[in-house]
Amino acid sequence: MLVIDNTFMSPVLQNPLALGADVVVHSLTKYICGHSDVTGGGIMFNDQKLVEKFYMHMITAGNIVSPFDAWLVLRGSKTLALRVRQASENALEIAKWLETNPLIDKVLYPGLESHPNHLIAKKNAKKETLSGGGGVLSFYVKGDREQTNLFLSSLKLITLGVSLGGVESLIESPALMHHNAIPLETR
Repeated sequence: MLVIDNTFMSPVLQNPLALGADVVVHSLTKYICGHSDVTGGGIMFNDQKLVEKFYMHMITAGNIVSPFDAWLVLRGSKTLALRVRQASENALEIAKWLETNPLIDKVLYPGLESHPNHLIAKKNAKKETLSGGGGVLSFYVKGDREQTNLFLSSLKLITLGVSLGGVESLIESPALMHHNAIPLETR
């Protein structure tokens, strides 16, 4: 059974069920709601028997979204396509700029031709997707922890945060933030 987490691409940019996945999960907290005000998830299936098994578990265990949270997700989904496409266009432009920046060591973004999985990302993305890369990217700042801290603290439009899912552009450094307590050899 193939289960795909499609949170970062969203249903706007990629449809894993059409590509052969059995189950697709989305964090409704992220793009789909889009306003940082819901915690929830969604599951899509390609097999009615899986739906029936999951439904029985759902009604017996109570794993459902509240009516108000469902309404908030529906509200956010109305602008999903606009937000995701713009985030993807922005991410591509930022990734291109970072690739040329002498302070950046490496950019990891599947929408860039330099990414080792670029052709796979383009093939799997919906045709109207600009880059196949989505709205999330990673990069390495040259230098040590101090250089990274300096980079993060110098940003004016991008906010330091540990999650995505709102209308803000966010950045994080796991090694300096939530992974800081993990020993380096384990990280």
